[in-house]
Amino acid sequence: MSGLPSSPSPARHDQLVALASELRPELHRYCARLMGSVIDGEDVVQDTFARAFVALDELEEGVPLRAWLFRIAHNRALDLLRSRAIRAAEPIEAAHEVADPESPDPVEVMMRREAVETAVSRFGELPTTQRSVVILKDVLDQSLEEIAAMLDLTVNAVKAHLARGRARLKAINAEAQAKSAPRAPSSDVARYVALFNGRDWDGLRAMLADDVHLIQSTYPLRAGAADVGMFFGIYAKIEGVRLAPAWLEGREVIAVWEDPHAAKPSYLMWLEWKDGRISFIRDYRYVRYVVDDAELVLAPDADPGNDGAAH
Repeated sequence: MSGLPSSPSPARHDQLVALASELRPELHRYCARLMGSVIDGEDVVQDTFARAFVALDELEEGVPLRAWLFRIAHNRALDLLRSRAIRAAEPIEAAHEVADPESPDPVEVMMRREAVETAVSRFGELPTTQRSVVILKDVLDQSLEEIAAMLDLTVNAVKAHLARGRARLKAINAEAQAKSAPRAPSSDVARYVALFNGRDWDGLRAMLADDVHLIQSTYPLRAGAADVGMFFGIYAKIEGVRLAPAWLEGREVIAVWEDPHAAKPSYLMWLEWKDGRISFIRDYRYVRYVVDDAELVLAPDADPGNDGAAH
């Protein structure tokens, strides 16, 4: 029969599975900065792989999977940015000179370091194309030619966007205010943290809404208080996990420490509430790279080595 899309070969499918595991952290670095949020960036990554496995049977043989995945992620992120009406367009002027990537001078190295160390949220202040180019070049170290092919631009246009984006990012960093002051946790989150650190699993289950949902990366969705309640049974078997209330990108989250003496948390949790009960749990235990670029602000007096709650 002709005219029907061929199914992907087992080898092609296995290649995508292997690449998905390897590429997730790098893809998240791109998506998080493009979206201006480590949480939204992970949502784009999840959606990217879901779409990729569906579309794999239509992909022509020989197309590099890595570049294809980045293109899916890029397009999905742009769709979301457009839907929020925050995409900014800016005319391209004459291309500025950009240092030879094969032999960067000290200024070039400094600009790349500045991009890597810039807070994820600040990238959202750049026009979208500038944002994409700066992330791909200075954070992910892709070549000008690779960026041009991915974004459907000429190399000179990439150079222009890179120069303008770098200049704008430098100004944004110079104007950035001091780190956000700690904020007290809500009573609901403070209670959740206290119950968890006190290993009161029945108390936590009592906080679940009847229609609560739990998401843990690519693991199957859990729905309903009975099913999600098993989540706490899993944690009951793990020693040493401590929680602390925190704030991230204006959202109230929970930092999770497996080593209470570590400088940074191991991963995050994010809860949603309805009528004082938990309606949604997002546990990032299996995608720990999300916390790598997160600018967490712990609640006052939060101490993962003690009970993690604010006093």
